[in-house]
Amino acid sequence: MRPLTTVHDAFKAYAARALDQFNIAVGRYVIMPDHIHLFVRGGPDFILERWVAGLKRAISVSLLERDQLWQPGFFDHVLRSDESYGEKWLYVRDNAVRADLVSDSADWPHQGEFVAIDRA
Repeated sequence: MRPLTTVHDAFKAYAARALDQFNIAVGRYVIMPDHIHLFVRGGPDFILERWVAGLKRAISVSLLERDQLWQPGFFDHVLRSDESYGEKWLYVRDNAVRADLVSDSADWPHQGEFVAIDRA
């Protein structure tokens, strides 16, 4: 298992920089031992693929990882007006419970929220 505290710290630093320098908002997120779930919002020029590549690079550097750490690509889902951010969050939030890492999702230390980007 990767040192999740190191991954979490690198993730938080990347998200803070994204907001401060590029106005890219990371909402809620959950960092799991082998993947990350996150909600992100950018402006009209935002290119998710480029942003995720930078995130992968930042985490790899923080882990001093020289070998291939990430699978190619990523899975994304655009929230539509008829979908609730809150409903998606409930599913994401419970990942650590489904993985038997904690019995209550609130006990998982590798989660949080940078900017409230809830949709109605």
